[in-house]
Amino acid sequence: MALMITDECINCDVCEPECPNQAIYLGPEIYEIDPDKCTECVGHFDEPQCVQVCPVACIPVNPQRIENRETLWQKYQRLTGKVDDAAAAPAAPGPQS
Repeated sequence: MALMITDECINCDVCEPECPNQAIYLGPEIYEIDPDKCTECVGHFDEPQCVQVCPVACIPVNPQRIENRETLWQKYQRLTGKVDDAAAAPAAPGPQS
């Protein structure tokens, strides 16, 4: 679930520096969120930091980008280059015949 910033945004500048993925940027009129970079802070924090600091509560889930936690985790791994140890570990060898 990528987040989005609605037109209620007052351009207060507090969300952009809080984004660990640098997904928030100043658009033509208000701040916007790049859905390909937004992980809702999965991998970084327990809760989306932009939502925590927004004074006008204008950062809901983008209904066109519904993603489950696993998808967000995979996006975090892709963006950071970090791979889950269990997924990166080679398969244990099977019993020898």
